Amino acid sequence: MWLVGLPGAGKSAVGQELARRCRVGFLDLDAAVEEGYGGSIARIFAEIGEEGFRDLESKALTAAAAATDGVVAAGGGAVLRGTNVATMRAAGSVVWLRAGVDELARRIGDDAGRPLLAGGSLAERLGELAAAREESYRAAASVVVETGGRTIEDIVDEVARCIGS
Repeated sequence: MWLVGLPGAGKSAVGQELARRCRVGFLDLDAAVEEGYGGSIARIFAEIGEEGFRDLESKALTAAAAATDGVVAAGGGAVLRGTNVATMRAAGSVVWLRAGVDELARRIGDDAGRPLLAGGSLAERLGELAAAREESYRAAASVVVETGGRTIEDIVDEVARCIGS
């Protein structure tokens, strides 16, 4: 199963709990990219740019689809490439974790390690990402789960019901 959504939507937290509950493995795709590169996402963006990061992300996603039979928290922009979406959909359910911009900004706080959210108001940047990616999330997802104002346990319960786990 693949979890997609904007930064702060809960992909990692929900993914970890869902994997624990279902007794399967969990992979955070951003962490896998960082480990494979040997540096943070901010460093990757600084050294090889967003396109270079997206190439690394696609490679990690393809490897995860082949090797992982659990829960994968995909990077927020993984849905921007059609090949990634096709790979995720072929490998399992794709769940879009969605929350409002104000909720996302509250959850993220002052986390400075997110290059696409740097500069300007966090809420404004999240709003821009939401508008730019909404169609891609909608096209990728087989299930949409609202996460705003909910506990991780409640979200995991809904995801599990939706996918029949």
